[in-house]
Amino acid sequence: ASSHHWLLAWAGLELNMLSILVIIMKPKHPRTAEAAIKYFLTQTIASTMMLFSSTINAIQTGQWNISMMTDKYACTMLLLAMTMKIGAAPIYFWLPEVMQGTTMLTALIIATWQKIAPISILFMTYNHLPPKIMMTIGILSTIIGGWGSINQAHLRKLMAYSSITNLGWTMVIFSSS
Repeated sequence: ASSHHWLLAWAGLELNMLSILVIIMKPKHPRTAEAAIKYFLTQTIASTMMLFSSTINAIQTGQWNISMMTDKYACTMLLLAMTMKIGAAPIYFWLPEVMQGTTMLTALIIATWQKIAPISILFMTYNHLPPKIMMTIGILSTIIGGWGSINQAHLRKLMAYSSITNLGWTMVIFSSS
């Protein structure tokens, strides 16, 4: 997602998502199939929202450049799409379940590598995104991640809630800078 053109960034995110699906499904088990389906559905919805957001912005501005994000509705929709892609609050429900249904190595990849591209898009557009909503998402993610990790007996779910907490702090930093 290092491209400055919305369609190329979207295509990069889709390739990123499709590549991890194969890794999630590598062990043939019903839990991995369920995790892959949950991951696919949430990422597809988020990608559709991102594409819709960029289309609205392109209609308003006449440009497909990521740095030209000026329409406030498109910015809010992009923020929600990226929030869904990275698994931050309020759309975090899929992350602990998907990570619990995969192997430890795959859970580590989902918690780290898979978040780099959406966070880089957030970084490229954070000046245009609504800071109050970003701060709210950040605080909610921090609270939910901390609360969800209390008395957690499953290591992969604990990693997921830790990831949600760290995403919250990242969103707070984005909104305050």
